[in-house]
Amino acid sequence: MTSDAQLLGPLLKQVSRSFYLTLRVLPAAIRPQISVAYLLARATDTIADAEQTAQPERIAVLRELSAGRISARPVVEQIGVAEATPAEAELLKRLPAVFDCLATFAVEDQRRIRELLHTIIGGQIFDLERFPGPPLNDDELDRYTYMVAGCVGEFWTKMCQAHLPGLAALSVVDGIRFGKGLQLVNILRDVAEDQRRGRQYVTDVAAGLDQAAEHLDAGWRYTLAIPADQKRLRLACVWPIWIGLKTLARLRVNPAGRVKVSRGEVYWVMLESALLAGNAAALDEVYQRLRNGK
Repeated sequence: MTSDAQLLGPLLKQVSRSFYLTLRVLPAAIRPQISVAYLLARATDTIADAEQTAQPERIAVLRELSAGRISARPVVEQIGVAEATPAEAELLKRLPAVFDCLATFAVEDQRRIRELLHTIIGGQIFDLERFPGPPLNDDELDRYTYMVAGCVGEFWTKMCQAHLPGLAALSVVDGIRFGKGLQLVNILRDVAEDQRRGRQYVTDVAAGLDQAAEHLDAGWRYTLAIPADQKRLRLACVWPIWIGLKTLARLRVNPAGRVKVSRGEVYWVMLESALLAGNAAALDEVYQRLRNGK
């Protein structure tokens, strides 16, 4: 089995968990590039979260990766990964192979992925240097959500426009807000755990829930702007938005709880959306129902 097949098959599935479903439904023209971008981002996130390693060491490794450099020694030997899952530890060991895979893409795709990684790592370093400390203010929260997720919507849009027909009208701004909304959902879901770790990203959970929903509204405009014949791409956007709205609905009832959308609900989202993928009006009817917490 080739390295690419191993990286973009079993290992990707193990480290991406639920997002693997989205990656698998993507059109083939962009699936490898977005999958490699995901693996790189997931690896740097694992490094940033390795709390048993001194912060300066983690930041040094992140800066090395941001600059596109990786030492001959596997990164897993440079930092402690006691908290990492076996799949995450395997990903860190195989980072050189991920960069080798990146090097097989067209030059412009490599540039997009490297710019994305640089921005995400900037957000991770900001987080490491900012906390523990007082809660983020509104400007800091907006900056942080852009750097770790909004930039993904920007990258996603540009990659789609470069490789898929009929997407010139997709809004980069809405794509950025799409990413910010998904990140806010994750932040709000983890409020209690983050506070235990000395991190407070939002001070007003109710306002944060409203802001996340408004960002997802922008993501929904973005999704419905995808032509009906690009069903795979549409579904890749529908799934995280609908699941995000279900999560927000639970958080409005129990803002301090650790809420989770069940696997059965995820499969129902996939089935219902697949049946409606070509019908924007029918998709929107479901969206509005979920937006209203029903």
